Amino acid sequence: MLAFVYNNNGKLSLEQMPLPKAKPDSAVIKVDAASICGTDLRTFRFGSSKIKPPRIIGHEVVGTFVDVGGNVKNFKTDDRVQVAPALGCGNCRYCKGGYTNLCGSLKTIGFEFDGAFAEYMEVPAETFIQHNVTKVPDNLSSLEATLAEPIACVINAQSYLNIGKGDTVAVFGSGFIGIMHAALAFQKGVEKVFMIEVNEECIKLAKKILPDIITINSAKESLKDVIAENTGNIGVDVAITSCSVGAAQTDAINIIAKRGRISLFGGLPAEATGFIDSNIIHYKEVTVHGAHGSTAVQNRKALDILSSGKLPVKEFINNPFPLKDIHKTFDALNRGEVIKAILQPGMGVQ
Repeated sequence: MLAFVYNNNGKLSLEQMPLPKAKPDSAVIKVDAASICGTDLRTFRFGSSKIKPPRIIGHEVVGTFVDVGGNVKNFKTDDRVQVAPALGCGNCRYCKGGYTNLCGSLKTIGFEFDGAFAEYMEVPAETFIQHNVTKVPDNLSSLEATLAEPIACVINAQSYLNIGKGDTVAVFGSGFIGIMHAALAFQKGVEKVFMIEVNEECIKLAKKILPDIITINSAKESLKDVIAENTGNIGVDVAITSCSVGAAQTDAINIIAKRGRISLFGGLPAEATGFIDSNIIHYKEVTVHGAHGSTAVQNRKALDILSSGKLPVKEFINNPFPLKDIHKTFDALNRGEVIKAILQPGMGVQ
């Protein structure tokens, strides 16, 4: 089968790999759709110390079972499923508390297990033990369903923020994650959503998808002045840094209202520190939250929301890419020509 493999030289290449076979406690899916996330793009650009090569990468996946181990319960051949990729141990205090994404022994598809950028993928035994496999609703396409994992990460981040009716929300970054943050905020009855972005083309697309957002090009406008003007000099109740830019954290803390909530969604390199003024947190009684991955429960919630048709995802699923063109796909992401790329490994295959 064709697969995109992270090799010993820290490079990614398309290779022919053996077809995976189901073990008694595992299964194999034919990959129907797999989307590329920011972590995959960073691996493409810089490599990853977290991946032990050789490894097939990719973790946002929907597929159809073609081989199911004899000990696997509640699933059968031809079931179409979404797999939540982060697997906790199931026994530590975090797993038992429902926070499997914070498990100290976390294993992830595409990192510790071969991943989704391939024609077929083994679904490990751990995914069934931890209930990370969910049947996809019939009314949901595989292209839509593969977006459940990144949306689950947004749900996880917002679970800490208590977003509600009348709030004002600022989202930094207008990529797929930023747009989903804004869309979910609107569903909660917020008064205003500001989207801060420096790329005009991205601003236009975000405005097309979510006409009610207030866009701010922080390279051309005074972010602080626009926020002050639109909030009566109060600031925003919630700020979400959905881009991996340290300056966004500084801007977020500078426009937050008293008793506001900040989500540092976009991770920074380990050496990137010093963007947050702790005195503002202290005197304004601001709360600052992190967000790391998602749980299987949040993945199922994302599938339910997608199935309801309430999220504007059509713009992101209308141009899938074949696996054979994955290098071109990553290049397009690198150039900013594509916001969210979805692969269909069977596309173009006779």
